[in-house]
Amino acid sequence: MKPHVQQTWCFGALTAAFLAQMERILALYALPYDPHYPVICYDERPCVLIGDTLVPAAMQPGKPRKQHYEYEKLGSCALLAAIEPLTGKRLAQVHPQRTKREYTLFCQALAAQYPNAIKIRLVQDNLNTHNASAFYEHLPAEDAFALAERFEFIYTPKSASWLNMIECEFAVISRLCLNRRIPSIQTLGREVLALFNERSAKAIKINWQFSIQAARTKLNSHYTKVHPENEKYKET
Repeated sequence: MKPHVQQTWCFGALTAAFLAQMERILALYALPYDPHYPVICYDERPCVLIGDTLVPAAMQPGKPRKQHYEYEKLGSCALLAAIEPLTGKRLAQVHPQRTKREYTLFCQALAAQYPNAIKIRLVQDNLNTHNASAFYEHLPAEDAFALAERFEFIYTPKSASWLNMIECEFAVISRLCLNRRIPSIQTLGREVLALFNERSAKAIKINWQFSIQAARTKLNSHYTKVHPENEKYKET
């Protein structure tokens, strides 16, 4: 699955810091599979719970399901999810909110899923809950330190969610499950987690094709602004 990069460049010139962090992530994605240093992509997605104000009409054979245009918002919840692109292994949780507590719970579950990993390389954004301080606020110091030692946090640049491969998975989950009205967190959790488990069991991988070389070519104007000699990577 190719990242839809061109559709998400909605900002101005990319800084040297952006390019440096982007290339670090792209180099990480290009590494061969290593079970001792798994590369995991993580993020959170808010989900709005929506119910019908009127009972939907019963489905009839050969006709599309009809739904009244009126609806009611019944709150929201958060989908926390991670994927190991090279193996297709997934982990997902649904919580009423996404605070440091939920982040800690998720990282505990993720660490348990990789008991033999020396270091879990976790690609994520710079949200203020996404760091080891969350562990220290919700675990005894000894446990917090031990959990933090299991991870190497790798942050995407600002405004670069497209660099995180979990966004590819969220797009699929949204299309297959979250594009309709789901009234309760229990129903949403049951259906979303079943879908994640099914896709994990099938080991559906992500074929990432945006490389460092492609970045230097396609984003050459930004690279050249950072250093003029980068013009040599320009596509001819």
